[in-house]
Amino acid sequence: MTSRLLPLLIVLMAGVLVALGFPLAALQASAEQQRVVVDRIDDAARVAALAQFVTDGRAGGTERRRALEDELRRYHDVYGIKAGVFDRDGKAMARAPEDWGVPLVGAGRQAFDEALLGRRSDDPEQVWPWQDGRLIVDSPVVRDGDVVAVVVTDSPTEQMRLRILKGWLVIAAGEAAAMLLAVGAAIRLTGWVLRPVRVLDAATHDIATGRMKSRVAAAGGPPELRRLAGSFNEMADNVEDVLEQQRAFVADASHQLRNPLAALLLRIELLALELPEGNAEIASVRTEGRRLAQVLDDLLDLALAEHTAPDLRLTDIGELAAERVAAWRAVAEEKGVRLTGHRAAVTAWADPTALSSALDAVIDNALKFTPEGEEVTVSVSSGGDTSTIVVDDGGPGLDDEELGRIGDRFWRSNRHQNVKGSGLGLSITRALLAAGGGSLTYAHSEPHGLRATLSVPRTSPTA
Repeated sequence: MTSRLLPLLIVLMAGVLVALGFPLAALQASAEQQRVVVDRIDDAARVAALAQFVTDGRAGGTERRRALEDELRRYHDVYGIKAGVFDRDGKAMARAPEDWGVPLVGAGRQAFDEALLGRRSDDPEQVWPWQDGRLIVDSPVVRDGDVVAVVVTDSPTEQMRLRILKGWLVIAAGEAAAMLLAVGAAIRLTGWVLRPVRVLDAATHDIATGRMKSRVAAAGGPPELRRLAGSFNEMADNVEDVLEQQRAFVADASHQLRNPLAALLLRIELLALELPEGNAEIASVRTEGRRLAQVLDDLLDLALAEHTAPDLRLTDIGELAAERVAAWRAVAEEKGVRLTGHRAAVTAWADPTALSSALDAVIDNALKFTPEGEEVTVSVSSGGDTSTIVVDDGGPGLDDEELGRIGDRFWRSNRHQNVKGSGLGLSITRALLAAGGGSLTYAHSEPHGLRATLSVPRTSPTA
């Protein structure tokens, strides 16, 4: 969830910073150009004041014109700005450089015409750093209320564009720093928001895998998630209570029914003594009674398996599997089935007693459905975080639909209803393995048959 929420927050914050950055950059460029324009207006006004004395027709006009030309020449030499005073016909009264004149077309001519009307020219269009433009600012020379000449300034923009670019770099650096701070804040925010979700996810996984004591510490995070954690803990408590009542009921019912059933079976045996030997009805009742006794025993074993805490220890499962194969070999030979084991030095964390019982149930199930002349193999291996015991049988196997139901309580394939058993053995096996962090899975075995895989962790689940 972090990988989805964090990029979304980063994109939103980047969008906000970009939305603020572009107007700020435009404002900075406009302010820089406006500062230059104001300077040119002041310069033009000063030149216009000098030009008034040249155009008033008084004595000494030639000296004043020469002084104005010297002023404009020095102005151009120092600042590189073209400047001149032109009469209404566009004829130069004084200018620097000498070969420069009033633009005949474009924005320069428009500014000149506006100045002739007694107005200062409008602000020139914005010049951006990638443009090679110039700033033209005109100011009228007024004498006795009439415009007698126009002061024209034509400024280069290299320095101004460089200052704009530097300002943009500062803005970009500020945006980058703000983005880094925003990313850090987003990481902290998503961690604060999602920490309860991660804890809740871990607790849910623990409960789903059989660790019913897992709970969520309702601390940190938004109030809604803290309330969710509290509600989850209440739900987990209720589920645990219900399951505990169910286990207790199954265990008590199985235990209480065993005594009356044992007495009933005893009376059936006594009744059989009074009837002719080989009576079919008595044999059928005796078989069903024993099957009922087996079901009660299996129910009691299942309740104990789900309730008893495992005694986990580092176990040599290769040696354990070899012992169970040796113990079941006599049964396999009696049925005409080859039972082979591939011993390997593999260790894992498991309850030896529970793992032995689980492996017994799987081998027993494999021998039940493997016909005479076929083979059942038991192999041990390790890889990654788990060690496995794989049991392959040579039986008819199951189809995909039946494969999904194997291990359900009391479920048996319609093709195998006549095989002895209660339908609880593999359920007990799953419960025994799940209590220690293990699992039991099934798959098709090639060329035919069923493959059962018992997986146990290689590291201590408590670690």
